[in-house]
Amino acid sequence: MKNPGAPTVPRYEELLRRTDAPPGSSWHLFGPGDQLGTLNFLTPQTAIDGAALVRRGRTFNLDYPINTFVPSLAGTRPPTAHHIFANNPHHRDDWLDSFYLQSTSQVDGLRHIRHPRYGFYGGVAEADIDEGTPSLGIQLLAEKGIVGRGILLDAVRWFDSIGEPLAPNAPRGITPADLDAMARHFGVEVRSGDILLLHTGWARHWLESTPEQRAARTGSPGLHQSEEMLAWLWDHGISLAASDNGGLESFPVDPGSGWVDPDEPPPPRGPSHNGMMHRPLIALLGLIIGELWKLDELAEDCAADGTYEFLLTAKPLNLEGGVGSPPNALAVK
Repeated sequence: MKNPGAPTVPRYEELLRRTDAPPGSSWHLFGPGDQLGTLNFLTPQTAIDGAALVRRGRTFNLDYPINTFVPSLAGTRPPTAHHIFANNPHHRDDWLDSFYLQSTSQVDGLRHIRHPRYGFYGGVAEADIDEGTPSLGIQLLAEKGIVGRGILLDAVRWFDSIGEPLAPNAPRGITPADLDAMARHFGVEVRSGDILLLHTGWARHWLESTPEQRAARTGSPGLHQSEEMLAWLWDHGISLAASDNGGLESFPVDPGSGWVDPDEPPPPRGPSHNGMMHRPLIALLGLIIGELWKLDELAEDCAADGTYEFLLTAKPLNLEGGVGSPPNALAVK
């Protein structure tokens, strides 16, 4: 369904034929110097349509608390320390140390990932991604505001329904055909501007696991790395895609995707992004990504009332030049 007021854009197969910008990119389609990417699919009408979905006034917090995922999944982020002080007996104030903005529920801004060949989204220069610079910063998402129709595709319940239970601690690539089947199963029409939430059960399983069980996990389910998946997300006009796993995508990456560079050396620390769909998703299409969102309670409510659409709001931190942020996300039904 067309989103009134949304920009008219080419289909993904046409983006692949671009010669005026990197093939497969949305650079400059939303105007010169655009730094919002797919958030341009959010319009005043999507906010109105999202608000119209509120029936019961039931709210769902979609953020896990700070320090939920400790030790750090990336292995490079120490726990956040919360301090409280008082200037007088009747006063309290506080501050945070080691507050890593992508250590728990998060939104990845467009300066999070660069493409190995084409660089940052829109061709923004490397020097403009330094500390103290605003380009592609998370403050742009805060200023825009993320308000619209959220839809939940519950991979856990759908795979159960077809007799193929989803193992939350093992890799499973969820394909565009799977997404289409889920949408039909749950009675969801995917529309331009939608905020897509994918429930995999990964976060709950991780939190309920022992350290030994966590160490034995072989991966996680998530979106399959493929050009077909890029096309599905772009052609449906998804404004933001988020999941309850650690990277939206399945992990480990599919070695047959064509995106794994055998000559790329592993990083000296932290996880490798070699072969991840993050690179074309963020740096080329400008898709805003959410990770480690708290979706179990919302999924249970959707299963109970059979309604998989809702008002969704998110307000990242207004931090100039920020790379990521807690989403501060709410679903309202």
